[in-house]
Amino acid sequence: MKNKGILILLAAVVLAIIGFSSAYIVDETEQVVITQFGKVVGTPKTTPGLYFKFPMIQTAVYFPKNLLQWDGDPGQIPTLEKTYIWVDAFARWKITDPLKFLQTVNNTTNARSRLDDIIDPAVRNFITSYRLIETVRNSNRTLDTFEIGIDEAAKNERPISNITTGRERITDGIMKQAQPKLAPFGIELVDVKIKRVNYVETVRESVYGRMIAERKQIAEKFRSEGKGEATKILGEKERVLKEITSGAYRKAQEIKGKADAEATRIFADAFGVDPEFYSFVKTLEIYGESMDQNSSLILSTDSEFLKYLKGFKPEK
Repeated sequence: MKNKGILILLAAVVLAIIGFSSAYIVDETEQVVITQFGKVVGTPKTTPGLYFKFPMIQTAVYFPKNLLQWDGDPGQIPTLEKTYIWVDAFARWKITDPLKFLQTVNNTTNARSRLDDIIDPAVRNFITSYRLIETVRNSNRTLDTFEIGIDEAAKNERPISNITTGRERITDGIMKQAQPKLAPFGIELVDVKIKRVNYVETVRESVYGRMIAERKQIAEKFRSEGKGEATKILGEKERVLKEITSGAYRKAQEIKGKADAEATRIFADAFGVDPEFYSFVKTLEIYGESMDQNSSLILSTDSEFLKYLKGFKPEK
């Protein structure tokens, strides 16, 4: 009886193991291909749910159903003008036919190698077939950036490159060229984009040098305009200063003229009251201004200048 119970337990365990190994689950992000001794059995399972297979002899091979990423290695590529640039592209892809995928590339690692072999040459072909400006821009839309020191007239004088293809069409062309080559592997290329475009070191140094020269030219323009404005301000200051000085001088002369006129009038009035006394006082003033103890005059006795000294006798 005891041995019978053990056998039943062992049988249950074996059945549980067989049932567990025969069942498999497919979720929303997966798709499964069943293989038996290396050969595909049945159709791929792409709908989520619980499925069963023969244990031990059949194997469930899982593949992702969602979008997968591909990042290309940045490479040095010449444009149509023979300008070398670094181009870094990326893509999004998915497995649409897991049966073909299993039979051709087997796994995602090998699939990425195939993507490298197909997308990288397509990127190179399109970059070398167009000018750099076509790879950078999408349209002829006017740039909404502000450049210091560049007025509208100068901007209008600059030659504007005409965009005939643009970056978006280039990436579309890359995808259209690469997609037919990936279809035999059960792969659909969903999108291809250029992540980064940059000049190579030698060209970048030349571009930076030109940018520095342009900025120096703009700075020199600002300096010359500043000097011109400073000269204009100094000239205006000198003009105002001379205007103030001349106005003050004119005002002073007017005041002095009025004062002299008033003094002359007063002198004239005083002379009219007593001409003899006025003459006497003015003569004494002239004596005091023209002669001192060191002065010597030689005049005739009938000189009008000495008329007030002829009858003068100094005190003893």
